[in-house]
Amino acid sequence: MNETATTAPSTQTNLPLTIHAQYIKDFSFENPNAPAILRPDSDNAAPQMEVNVNLDGKPMEDKGVFEVVLSIKAKATRGSKTMFIAELQYGVVCSVGKNVPEQHIHPLIMIEAPKMAFPFARQILCDAVIGGGFPPLMLNPVDFEGLYVQQYQNEQKSKMATSN
Repeated sequence: MNETATTAPSTQTNLPLTIHAQYIKDFSFENPNAPAILRPDSDNAAPQMEVNVNLDGKPMEDKGVFEVVLSIKAKATRGSKTMFIAELQYGVVCSVGKNVPEQHIHPLIMIEAPKMAFPFARQILCDAVIGGGFPPLMLNPVDFEGLYVQQYQNEQKSKMATSN
């Protein structure tokens, strides 16, 4: 008889955050000026890149289970011409451990879940951009904690502005 196996604590119940699934919720890649935009440019103007990252999180039917959606939109232009537009909504289904205090649940799912999902979403976008005929899109890591704090501060300012 192996006593270690029967007495070892379950690691699943002790984790503060468990990722159950990751998936592409919605994805779009537009290459509106191909093939002309893929030709070598005579003036070699550097492309301009605009990247927006948004988060949404909501509870699911099961208590303690949440869906977090990481939305990334990347648009590249050269002069007045659009090179590509890539939009990805990448979903994560996660659960929060029973030992996590209520006030820590929202920050946990809105910071840690996207942190874990971001490398996968970044790879999907990079592969699509390469498939569109462009050099790899190398997105820098995102400071999800900083975004969360900034969003919280903006909400507090809005509340104070509406109460005055």
